[in-house]
Amino acid sequence: MEILQLKYFYALAQTQHVTKTAEQLHIAQPALTQTIHRLEKELGVKLFESKGRNIVLTEYGRYLEKRIEPVLKALNDIPNELQILAGERKKLLKINVKAASGLVTDTIIRFQKEHSELRFQITQNAETEDADITIFTQESFKMPQNSKDKFYIFSERIFLAVPKNSEYEAYDSITLSEVSDKKFISLTGAKNLRAICDNCCMHAGFKPDVIFEGDSTSAVENLIAAGLGVGFWPHYTWERYLEGAMKLLPISEPECHRDIVIRLHSNSLEHEEAVEYFKYLSAFFDKLKEERHKRGLL
Repeated sequence: MEILQLKYFYALAQTQHVTKTAEQLHIAQPALTQTIHRLEKELGVKLFESKGRNIVLTEYGRYLEKRIEPVLKALNDIPNELQILAGERKKLLKINVKAASGLVTDTIIRFQKEHSELRFQITQNAETEDADITIFTQESFKMPQNSKDKFYIFSERIFLAVPKNSEYEAYDSITLSEVSDKKFISLTGAKNLRAICDNCCMHAGFKPDVIFEGDSTSAVENLIAAGLGVGFWPHYTWERYLEGAMKLLPISEPECHRDIVIRLHSNSLEHEEAVEYFKYLSAFFDKLKEERHKRGLL
């Protein structure tokens, strides 16, 4: 059965008049008659029978009319429902935050105040592609070839966080080899940042002795401040957590940095609000770059 056949049948069942139905459907009478005959042949039963100059539904025709009425109504409702769904989707931004979550959350709060009609769906999922925008980090991001996605890249140095009022009080910078025998406090190994920092230590000739791993940046800060170890600290994206209990030392050897990548997925290029937020977030990181240069922290 084809949908068009069922629509023609239902229209004829309502009027039980071939001429009127053909006019309503804007088709020729023979085309309508042939369609009904094909449907009857496919089903193996008569749907209409003659009664004088008119036609009436058979027992099978009445049954088919009753069964397909809700189906056709549902089909007719689909275009309007899709338009409603599309309108709701335009008001929803799906953001997958796998790096710089503190700063990104700040920008979302500010952006939402200027776009009160928007809703945000924020996830932190390493696997999902179901997002308008994904923020992630790599040691050195290379733009994929032939990608239709849009990317913004923010590079930042990674410093070594040490306790204040410690043996490092007089240091202006440090090499990683100088702390090869120290205890390290770190974010959990599932984080890309951990992999980047481990790689820096490998270039310095040692594997860090990590005595604490956790998902909480505040916990990492508190343990370092308490003198239990040292740790890596992305200066700009984590700067808001600093409360004067730690000292950040530039790492002179090897060079430690990471790229924060903002990815606007190609399937969201027509999503005006997603594009606008992508530009908003990119501009926010541009300001951080400008601030870094003004403060001489390259």
